[in-house]
Amino acid sequence: MDFENNILHFKPFLTFTLGILVLLLGKLINERIKFLKDFSIPEPVTGGLLFTLLFNLAFVFTGVTTTFDMAARDVLLLYFFSTIGINASLRDLVRGGKPLIILLVITIGYMFLQNLTGVSVAKLFGQPTAVGLLGGTVSLIGGHGTAIAWSPQIAAEYGIENAMEIGIACATFGLIMASLMGGPAAKFLIGRYTLTPEKEEPLDVWSSTEGVEKQIGYLDFLNALLSIHFALILGYFLDQGLTLIGLELPLFVSCLFAGILLTNTAPISLFRKKSWPSRTPAMALIADISLGAFLAMSLMSMQLSSLVSLALPITAMLLAQFIVAVLVMLFVVFPAMGKDYDAAVICSGFGGISLGSTPTAMANMAAVSQRYGASHIAFIIVPLVCAFFIDLANAFIIPLFLQGF
Repeated sequence: MDFENNILHFKPFLTFTLGILVLLLGKLINERIKFLKDFSIPEPVTGGLLFTLLFNLAFVFTGVTTTFDMAARDVLLLYFFSTIGINASLRDLVRGGKPLIILLVITIGYMFLQNLTGVSVAKLFGQPTAVGLLGGTVSLIGGHGTAIAWSPQIAAEYGIENAMEIGIACATFGLIMASLMGGPAAKFLIGRYTLTPEKEEPLDVWSSTEGVEKQIGYLDFLNALLSIHFALILGYFLDQGLTLIGLELPLFVSCLFAGILLTNTAPISLFRKKSWPSRTPAMALIADISLGAFLAMSLMSMQLSSLVSLALPITAMLLAQFIVAVLVMLFVVFPAMGKDYDAAVICSGFGGISLGSTPTAMANMAAVSQRYGASHIAFIIVPLVCAFFIDLANAFIIPLFLQGF
């Protein structure tokens, strides 16, 4: 840690250590404040925003600026997207069937609409296209992880110095709006059309892990870590190959593709058929730690003062996005999914996807199904669209808009 010219600089080790502290503090706060828990506000968001508020208040009262070396955070980003790829099974596309294809097509179409909405509102306020994208799929349907992942490239290539702060602000308020939107929308549809489940069945909301303590041995952990490193190595070579043909994508996207290739191709599956750690507790643990610490370090380093001049455009973008998401959910998703009870539950999940995150979508559907009844199809297709296909689509849609689509 260095202090010079009123700048307090945290080096990588202390930055990572502070990130862990932020993550644990966020968990502690969420457990004690019912509002945060009920609306599924992520723990790193809670802790990170509290710390960045403290650091910014310190700057206001003392003039001391706090900076962080994010080398460790950048590695954690690659780890996390590698786990997403390793956990992605293409066979699930077939298992989800026609409803999955319909929801996927609608969601991808909505992603284009979300970016067009963000860019249009940004233009009304004289802001560049990149700002509109930060208020579009970069932060909303992409969430905090995508916003933080793309912000450095947007800042460097398009001159949006406060890209990180804009993206995180939009992602945070989008998460809150998604939590408030999904459940009430499903309740309205169920009441309006007098919808009920076809038959009473046990709830399948996280029932596979409820009450079960999963043991993770050190060999399980090392096996998962080794597989991630395979994906990182392959991702690096894929990135170099894409660069040679003139396609510039962030390294984390190449690592995501690498994980998918390793999990879904015959050679690696045959070579390590019994030990490939796709969707294992060890892989989930590494993903949770990587994403949590990554978000915590990113959020605690925000410079809030840079958002003051963009408060009005950001508010207008979020309001417009909320209206568009509600209209698509009620007049496109619900009819396309069959106008039945399952469609209403899927709409609550789409509310979480459209402005929030996978946990928000799952929390919305859990709340609806626990009150009105089970919807197995919703819990099959919505997580697939959230956890896999959105990241893949965003990897192509974001560069398309940045290049002047």
